[in-house]
Amino acid sequence: MDRVLIEKTARRMTLYSSSGEPLRVYRDIQLGWQPVGPKHFAGDGRTPEGRYRIDRGLETSAYHLALHLSYPAAQDVAFAGVRGHDPGGAIFIHGQPNGMADRPAGDWTAGCIAVSNMEIEEIWSLVGDNTPVEIVP
Repeated sequence: MDRVLIEKTARRMTLYSSSGEPLRVYRDIQLGWQPVGPKHFAGDGRTPEGRYRIDRGLETSAYHLALHLSYPAAQDVAFAGVRGHDPGGAIFIHGQPNGMADRPAGDWTAGCIAVSNMEIEEIWSLVGDNTPVEIVP
């Protein structure tokens, strides 16, 4: 997989091949509980916007599989720091909370990107460490 594009308003995540062709499209992704606008501070409930990388996967977490994003980037740290705030962190692409039979409705994460458990299993098998991820409004 060459890159991942997350379109927040469209609630869509697309995985692109090295030739630039879309290989998989996931619809109805779920975001932070305050989905409009970029993440600025810890606890704001927003999903970041910008260019990041998947820097590691977690097989064991509070969610069914999780791919960690390199948020906060230097510009995120600088923006929050100038304002005297923590930029937050622990932003993942992940499945549903462990032990939940049904997928929660609406945007419910603290800033992560959530998909179904079946979707994260497929994404996990296709996307490796250091894959670029672009998150746009």
